[in-house]
Amino acid sequence: MLIKYNEPLANHTTFKIGGPARRLLFPESRAEFLDTLRDCPDALILGKGSNVLAPDGGVDKDVISTLLYNEITLDGNAVTAACGATLATLANFAAENSLSGLEFASGIPGTVGGAVRMNAGAYGGEMSQTVSSVEVYSKGEVLTVADSGFSYRHSRYVDSGEVILSVTLTLTPGVTSEIIALQQEYNRRRRDKQPLEYPSAGSSFKRPQGHYAAELIDRAACKGLQIGKAQVSEKHAGFIVNLGGASASDVEALMALVSERVFEQSGLVLEPEVVRL
Repeated sequence: MLIKYNEPLANHTTFKIGGPARRLLFPESRAEFLDTLRDCPDALILGKGSNVLAPDGGVDKDVISTLLYNEITLDGNAVTAACGATLATLANFAAENSLSGLEFASGIPGTVGGAVRMNAGAYGGEMSQTVSSVEVYSKGEVLTVADSGFSYRHSRYVDSGEVILSVTLTLTPGVTSEIIALQQEYNRRRRDKQPLEYPSAGSSFKRPQGHYAAELIDRAACKGLQIGKAQVSEKHAGFIVNLGGASASDVEALMALVSERVFEQSGLVLEPEVVRL
């Protein structure tokens, strides 16, 4: 197993922010992942780090990366993916096997485990529409969960302490060329609308019921607002981007200021979507 000592988390998050972890461990199989969880019960779990803000001072803990535990298998219309498989790889695997239902996920820069934990979604699709069961590690036991308690950008795993090991999804037979065409269309829209040229953690805030966070932020005159090297994107107000050298404290201060201005302008409270590690 690969182990990195005092490894900067900035190297392992899409925000490119974060100090060192005591150890960063990379199990490469289910057995190795389970052994690592048992040996390091207080470790933090990190996938691709695409929805994470890591602290400037790092974490004095072990961090387990799921990225090398990434097998994907097929049984009819059911696809089972290890938690470290990326959504892009999973969506492409489904397309190659003429299975529809994950087109929305092809451009989301995260892993299966993280996506199920937060019920990730885009373009009208979300993980809850495809997930049939989840294998978890909890208190030394491996369990199969049939009801993940999904809601908007939330699942039972946010609160339960269960570690997602693998996910089984039930998909729908389709035409490969049509599936790929839809993936390409969604990815084109993403490139056109989102500030992919800068490091970020995706959408900074959840969508309040009946509203869009980006519209509320724009109306509160926050587009382009900047603290340090963290900026509310001028291209898409729902994103806070790292212009180069932004700190976690810059991002946190900017999120607090945006929330304050949106509340003053609209009376609505924005809930962060970014997870603080």
